[in-house]
Amino acid sequence: MAGFSYEIVEQLGVISEGSGGWTKELNLISWNGKEPKYDIRDWAPDHEKMGKGVTLTKEDAKALLELLQNIEL
Repeated sequence: MAGFSYEIVEQLGVISEGSGGWTKELNLISWNGKEPKYDIRDWAPDHEKMGKGVTLTKEDAKALLELLQNIEL
């Protein structure tokens, strides 16, 4: 992925860790200088490399939280 910038505004937590040291994280990230969004994706230990992920607006995150609270895990 070229031609984009990102800033991890706040590291909210690690969801899981893989055997190679990569972690699946929930972060608040500003992509290309825009309003920060909630972001779930895999990161290399130095945060220089990333896997594909999902970005969520505040409204999306609230809807996801509500869905998760209403399912049996």
